[in-house]
Amino acid sequence: MPDITIIVIFAGNRNKMIDLDYLAFLENILTENRKERFLHVLENRTKHFTVAVEDVFQMHNTSAVMRSCEVFGIQELNVIEQRFGKRIDKEIALGAQKWVDINRFDSVSGCLSDLKNKGYQIIATTPHENDSVLEDFDISKPSALFFGTEKEGLSKEIMDNADGFLKIPMVGFTESLNISVSAAIIIQSLTNRLRRSNVKWQLSEDEILEKRLLWAKNSIKDIKRIEARYYEENPR
Repeated sequence: MPDITIIVIFAGNRNKMIDLDYLAFLENILTENRKERFLHVLENRTKHFTVAVEDVFQMHNTSAVMRSCEVFGIQELNVIEQRFGKRIDKEIALGAQKWVDINRFDSVSGCLSDLKNKGYQIIATTPHENDSVLEDFDISKPSALFFGTEKEGLSKEIMDNADGFLKIPMVGFTESLNISVSAAIIIQSLTNRLRRSNVKWQLSEDEILEKRLLWAKNSIKDIKRIEARYYEENPR
């Protein structure tokens, strides 16, 4: 039986086994440019900030937020679907769902509990509180940035459980922006400041390995057949 190199990743209460030989096998199928692109993108990915959207009725807005997360390097998006159970609009996301991790919750309380257990402070984005304007926000703490529905904003449950509030400074007559626009502005501003800071914001080596494996699998057609053949020829 051939030797197979396994690395175990401890993620919260979950153990994930990464077969390094299988990873090497899959990456050998990819072009050198593709592999180098993965490494470059992963160098700029972070879980220091995460984004959460609550019951967004317009599906394309959730998809647009996902695109902003992907473009500006946020690895995880949390979607609360307590009232409107809609799937991500793949056309608007333009493939971002392959590169961003989506955590789905059917209740606000479940999402809040999960993020707090992971060590995030809950930050509610709203134009109606004065805790912090965007340029003054403290980026040193791991933060979950919550965005609310188009008409109603964030629910009372989230507002009551927030550790802080964040708003975009505006000087016009309009007092709020579309959720996808707000998310893009805030994510771009905070991640740009984060990368220029001394905060340790990068993914861990184990998290990078996990993403390399997932992204390689997402990039290869007929991956199930290839995976089955590999493990048939290389039994554990």
